[in-house]
Amino acid sequence: MTAGVLVVAKLPVPGLAKTRLAANVGDETAADLAAAALLDTLATVIRSGLRCVVACTGDTSEAARRGEVRTALGQHAVIRQRGDTFGDRLAAAHHDAAVVLDGEPVLQIGTDTPQLAAQRLRLAADLLDHLPAVLGPASDGGWWALGVSSSMHAAGLTDVPMSRADTAAQTVDMLESQGLEVTRLPELTDVDTIEDAREVAAHPSCGRHFRSAMEAL
Repeated sequence: MTAGVLVVAKLPVPGLAKTRLAANVGDETAADLAAAALLDTLATVIRSGLRCVVACTGDTSEAARRGEVRTALGQHAVIRQRGDTFGDRLAAAHHDAAVVLDGEPVLQIGTDTPQLAAQRLRLAADLLDHLPAVLGPASDGGWWALGVSSSMHAAGLTDVPMSRADTAAQTVDMLESQGLEVTRLPELTDVDTIEDAREVAAHPSCGRHFRSAMEAL
């Protein structure tokens, strides 16, 4: 079965989105950059041709670029995140996305890598046709992608500490403890700081929304 994509997204609400980036550029600009990254991510999924579920938190009525964001979300199945901790929400999103995707394998990504190319996304999804798990590490020690052949393998995310330098390593440990072989994907940089944003905007495959937003900044 061809994997579907799960995009886990915090909607770009000023004051809530990209708080580390906001320390350098302010709440409104940070939210605008987050909106640009979200739009580029959803456009990449469209170009990949893969089915997609977006698990959201936040209110579109308060989001930066709310009209564009609503239009982009309207092209995908949208579910609400549920759970107390981020790990809880990720595990629940995998379960709920698998239901929407009729039990297909799920490749989860975030919205912090607007340089992700459609071909790379498709290749990662295709790996789940014959592999049990894939993980794309991020340069900060987290991960930008997690793919599992069954949503039950993602249930252990509830016990993985998130947003730490060892998050990727602990996620691999969690999967391997279930007897899964984890295939590594290429490392990407997440946009968390202004330095990250500059690096990503200069990447050849960076999406047009994020590059334009950084050029305006």
